[in-house]
Amino acid sequence: MLMETAAYLERIEDLRAQIAKILQTVPQEALNWRPDEETESHEMNSLAVMATHVAGAEHFWIGEVVGQLAATRNRDAEFEMVVADTAVLLQKLEAVRSQTRTILQNLTQADLDGVRPARDRQVPTRWAILHVIDHTALHLGHMQMTAQLWQGGTAVDSPRWFQRLK
Repeated sequence: MLMETAAYLERIEDLRAQIAKILQTVPQEALNWRPDEETESHEMNSLAVMATHVAGAEHFWIGEVVGQLAATRNRDAEFEMVVADTAVLLQKLEAVRSQTRTILQNLTQADLDGVRPARDRQVPTRWAILHVIDHTALHLGHMQMTAQLWQGGTAVDSPRWFQRLK
């Protein structure tokens, strides 16, 4: 594997592991809870929705765009996700982990330097990978805040940057 793609993979896996830890830490009833449950707008998402969306976005950008797999993502369905337990979400994260690892391990320098079609545009391969890191980090923050609100303001255990270095 190229050193560059190994570094990208390490970041993506670190972020995904932090998401899995939140899902494993909160009680089952917190998974489908929305902070704005009492309003009619439902503009905030549950932990289950955000975890499903993160996995779906990673599948799209790494699997479908970078890996050029057949299009299978149903983005709208991600925002309707309701789960009975954490296992469903962990399975989604594991499936996308395996797919991402395989694709990034097999990228050549020419692949990384190239572009890929993404819907009606051409995007640099690096941009697609970095977008997954950016997007996952954003939603990890949302999930940390949602879990903190569920816990009545108690902070979510989150490792510091130097604790995450390998």
